[in-house]
Amino acid sequence: MIFGLEWQLVLELLLLGCCTGFLAGLLGIGGGMLMVPFMTFILSHHGVDSALAVKMSIATSMATIMFTSMSSIRAHHSHGAIRWDLVRTLAPGITVMALITGAFIYPLVKGAALALIFALFVGFSATQMLRNKKTHASRQMPGTAGRWVAGGVIGSVSGLVGAGGGFISVPFMTWCNVPMRNAVATSAALGFPIAVASTLGNIIGGWSMASPISGGVGYLWLPGLLVIASASVVLAPLGAKAAHAMDVAHLKRVFALMLYALASYMLLKAFSG
Repeated sequence: MIFGLEWQLVLELLLLGCCTGFLAGLLGIGGGMLMVPFMTFILSHHGVDSALAVKMSIATSMATIMFTSMSSIRAHHSHGAIRWDLVRTLAPGITVMALITGAFIYPLVKGAALALIFALFVGFSATQMLRNKKTHASRQMPGTAGRWVAGGVIGSVSGLVGAGGGFISVPFMTWCNVPMRNAVATSAALGFPIAVASTLGNIIGGWSMASPISGGVGYLWLPGLLVIASASVVLAPLGAKAAHAMDVAHLKRVFALMLYALASYMLLKAFSG
């Protein structure tokens, strides 16, 4: 056993961490879209109520982004791809709203509703990946106040669905004519403040809850977090390196189809809950 987990479960979580870490670096999406459905299945299989399993999976997924984002930031920064000017002006709204959402809104939302929200946003993200809509050449990022508002939306929604914000921030930045590789790299950098604020909020919001599984702190499942993070930090830089070395258009199509399948699973959880 390791971290109080059976070896078979450790291997499953390590594989999940490898996949989510690589995709986080490659596509700047934080990995939560892949992690939440599988962790929900794992926790449910180990006796956690389905609705609570969704909430714990989302919170734990968000916490892992602290590690994957730091790892992928280094790789993207080495290519000079991160727009730090955008990070500085989007991060304040992200941090404030992610903390408020985690501490005060997240505990009030039912697990079935979160599963439905997650499924809808995953489906939206998959659709955005499949679309190749051209933007107006004159469109630019909004000013500082507009970026604070945009950051608030990104932080709040990300905190609810357990993703690093890339499923909103990447389409938003590319819509504003930020080049795709810069948008992915900048989204990876934004994942860190989202994850830190949301994780703190999820600990505060679930502090009084009696955890149904060993290692639970608030809505976090610490053993799962430690195992997944250990694998994801190794693979995230490889994903970031691949993002700068290959055409990811075909991979995005495959990933979008996978997201549709995961969204369907979460929809099933939502309506069965």
